[in-house]
Amino acid sequence: MATDILEVLRTKRDGVELSDEQIRFFIDGYTDGSIADEQASALLMAIVFQSMSSRELATWTEAMIDTGDRADLSFLGRPTVDKHSTGGVGDKVSLVLVPLVAACGAAVPQLAGRGLGHTGGTLDKMESISGLTTMLPPDRYRQVLADVGGVIAGASGDIAPADRKLYALRDVTATVESIPLIASSIMSKKIAEGTKGLVLDVKLGSGSFLGDDAMTRTLAETMVGIGNDNGVRTVALLTDMDQPMGRAAGNALEVTESLDLLRGSGPADVREVTLALAREMLAIAGIDVDPEPVLDDGRAMEVFERMVVEQGGDLAVPLAEAAHTHVVDAPRAGFLRRLDCKAVGVAVWRLGAGRARKEDDVSYGAGAMVEARVGDRVEAGQPLLVLHADDPARFDGAIAALDGAVDVGDEPADPRPLIADRIA
Repeated sequence: MATDILEVLRTKRDGVELSDEQIRFFIDGYTDGSIADEQASALLMAIVFQSMSSRELATWTEAMIDTGDRADLSFLGRPTVDKHSTGGVGDKVSLVLVPLVAACGAAVPQLAGRGLGHTGGTLDKMESISGLTTMLPPDRYRQVLADVGGVIAGASGDIAPADRKLYALRDVTATVESIPLIASSIMSKKIAEGTKGLVLDVKLGSGSFLGDDAMTRTLAETMVGIGNDNGVRTVALLTDMDQPMGRAAGNALEVTESLDLLRGSGPADVREVTLALAREMLAIAGIDVDPEPVLDDGRAMEVFERMVVEQGGDLAVPLAEAAHTHVVDAPRAGFLRRLDCKAVGVAVWRLGAGRARKEDDVSYGAGAMVEARVGDRVEAGQPLLVLHADDPARFDGAIAALDGAVDVGDEPADPRPLIADRIA
């Protein structure tokens, strides 16, 4: 079969499977610049409409991995396992989970991302700690991982460079929401980072990436299949993101809450999900340790403190605090039946905690504190959210985002399970 770009575009446009040769021709050509953005955009849109077979997806993912390096972590004296979350509002789990699992004896080589849109980014949260850098040279990344057992860093340019180019193009061509493209993007980086095991935290509910529970389940099944087919033992938990996790949403606010969790307290929902993910990670790594006492007795906190120091951070320096606050009150007495998670995320983004473009700066102190959870009894005028911003002019946009996001009624809502299912 011919391997010119027009034939590749016609093949997928017409709903015919691409050959392995055509897929590698496209991935290699777009990565090296010989295929133009407009041609790549056409293929991505064709994939959105025509999808991919499991064979196409396997080849596509492998081709993206092969454009860069595959990390070799065999020098570590402990089993490797990582976690990936599809993102949400108030999801600070990684900040607790990485040091917790490392304290239990595994190595956790986490390559994380930045916030974009209504979902927060783990790198932004970590970088709200004074002096801390997540952009580590490869040698330093490996050294921190070896010395501490865990690291949270940004991916280098050598990890799946095809994905970096394709993701940037998808972001500006309305081709993000495609299960094969999402799954291959996530899994190409995780497989390339060299971990032998992976646990996926796939979010359901209004604050989830896709916002559709059936599509989200399909995404989880697809990613688990890709991981296992590539020799990375992969398990997914479907967890709730119909309301923010914990109380804090926003970078420095979430670090403060993470420190509470590492001291054995903190919100019950974040603790439950963290421990569930930790147990899955340790099972994959073959480590028979109960993570709960490790979280409660300070061992996980000790690892986190070491990780921060090794990445240049200083927890003795106070975290950023926003200069202004605004309280969002309950409109009436009753039970809080709904607090739309995506709306809260958009509000937090508008307050300055997120970015519209990857190159934008964030306000580390901006965010929101959730003062009531779904199912709670509230009184008229009781605070539901406390918004934090450096610029008070941002409050109007955040409040507008919350219009219609709150439902207070006479009967309590049935609670959604925090962990809905396990896919292996």
